[in-house]
Amino acid sequence: MALARHVDPDDIISRLHGASLSEQEGDDDPRSQAAVNHLTPYTSRYSSQVSLPKFKIPKHGAESDTVYAMIKDELDLDGKPNLNLASFVGTYVEDNAKLLMIENMTKNLADSDEYPAMIAIHQRCVSILAHLWGVQDGEKAIGSATTGSSEAIQLGGLAMKRRWQERRRAEGKDSSRPNILMGANAQVALEKFARYFDVEARILPVSAKSHYRLDPGLVRENIDENTIGVFVILGSTYTGHYEPVEEVSNVLDKYQAETGIDIPIHVDGASGAFIAPFTHAGAGGPKWDFRLPRVKSINASGHKYGLVTAGVGWIVWRDESYLPQHLIFELHYLGGTEQSFTLNFSRPGAQIITQYYNLTHLGFDGYRNIMESCLANARLLSKSLEATGWYTCVSDIHRPAEKDSKSQKPPSSSSKPSPSVGGEPLPYDDGKTAHTIESMAQSVKTVITKPTPGKDKDKSDTKHGGETSADYVAGLPVVSFRLSDEFAREFPHVRQETVSLLLRARQWIVPNYALPPTEDATEILRVVVRESMSLDLLDRLVSDICEVTQHLIDDDEVDLEILKRGRNHHDHPRAAKAKTPEEREKAKQERKERKKAGAGKRMADGIHRSVC
Repeated sequence: MALARHVDPDDIISRLHGASLSEQEGDDDPRSQAAVNHLTPYTSRYSSQVSLPKFKIPKHGAESDTVYAMIKDELDLDGKPNLNLASFVGTYVEDNAKLLMIENMTKNLADSDEYPAMIAIHQRCVSILAHLWGVQDGEKAIGSATTGSSEAIQLGGLAMKRRWQERRRAEGKDSSRPNILMGANAQVALEKFARYFDVEARILPVSAKSHYRLDPGLVRENIDENTIGVFVILGSTYTGHYEPVEEVSNVLDKYQAETGIDIPIHVDGASGAFIAPFTHAGAGGPKWDFRLPRVKSINASGHKYGLVTAGVGWIVWRDESYLPQHLIFELHYLGGTEQSFTLNFSRPGAQIITQYYNLTHLGFDGYRNIMESCLANARLLSKSLEATGWYTCVSDIHRPAEKDSKSQKPPSSSSKPSPSVGGEPLPYDDGKTAHTIESMAQSVKTVITKPTPGKDKDKSDTKHGGETSADYVAGLPVVSFRLSDEFAREFPHVRQETVSLLLRARQWIVPNYALPPTEDATEILRVVVRESMSLDLLDRLVSDICEVTQHLIDDDEVDLEILKRGRNHHDHPRAAKAKTPEEREKAKQERKERKKAGAGKRMADGIHRSVC
């Protein structure tokens, strides 16, 4: 939760209105009091005479419909959740799920004795997830709901630290210098664990060669007797790549054989742990979960691809022996005995009920259909973007998988990314970025009509033309992309951040940000494809991205600077240096000449229709 600072309301009001009249004085004004009686919310005193109280509680209240209308109107300034393509958090809730949430919104999950049916549902969810994640026969899995993956990661990391400390103390060794490994692409919650619980964070650099994820080759040289564990991420938030859990496990197996030191793995499956079990691609390799003995705990976010609204995560240990007993609290003061291992106490129970509703209502096949649809739409978006010639994708889920199903490596990205289908250039790929309407339409059409290479198709999956995620590199339904090198050379005045800003003006929230350290000279735009991203929305998104890009190609670079004023702007690595007025005019004339030659015609509405 973000920190908030105290605001002096009198100072703000004085500066805004240039008067000494405060909100409190407005409450005491008889004329204002008389205006409380109104016919509609917009005839109340809050509509024009007195501002809505913001930083101090008002002396007098107001009609409920007035306050509701004013707050609702202010919230209209927020972005639309369904168009927020920056977030992994789900925005769609079925009607029956909404009913269950409303009917149970006042139930506190901490009151186990008062709400035994809800607690039983919680236990069922833990059991379902343990089986989904491959718990082995004879193991007694244990777990808990959390407020999200951030809390779950703290719990998983803390359990690893305490087990390491217990072992070191039993051996009579120093236990004061624990460390933990993670890639530089790790979500901030992993770094928070290290900082909050006094653990040295050994953050390993990522690179294009490692596909911007943890490099198993760097693990061996960074572990030692003080390593409490390794965080392995099943779905990087930057590019959606799954980290190679089994490869890391093999490195740790070899290290234990050489030294006798047992280092566990915690899988951060915030998104991927609700995707990999259901998709045909899995995690790109045969094992990532409790089928690997070295994986001791897994977390996931129910409010991401678990398809619940914000407020629920999960943590499961493969066996209760991996959760130190002294971390478990027994609570007695609510009328019964409850065992608890959480960072907070009171928390809503409605999301847990909704999670159980989804698991039982959708079942395995329902979740598979949704996840395969998300991946299919993400592939479609990826191929469409690359078919324009303006963008290249950093994510790999649209690239054909290697024939060796045991490999967890995406195809090599060492060569220059080029718009292609199945590794073959598209018809227009002549080394130039701008194309005619006809050539671009043909290239985009090729994306859809070209047969998919690779494995035999699952003939039961007719929804996506017979192809499944098994034909492609495994990963989250995330599309990370950037302006192509060819585009940057031909149109150096276009800044990638401006694409994000102009899309925001069309209500799309598509973030532009730098890749992890050591690769932060490259910025990417990122789209998270969720369940609610329909083909119609995808069609409109592609259209808007193309129109915005064409607008930037046509526009003058001086005009683009206006968009960046007052913003936290990061210079694009391929952006042009400041030019003199003469140089800008010359560049503008050159762009006009290219357009006259037919190389930069504006895209017509709907030429991308064959994509969708």
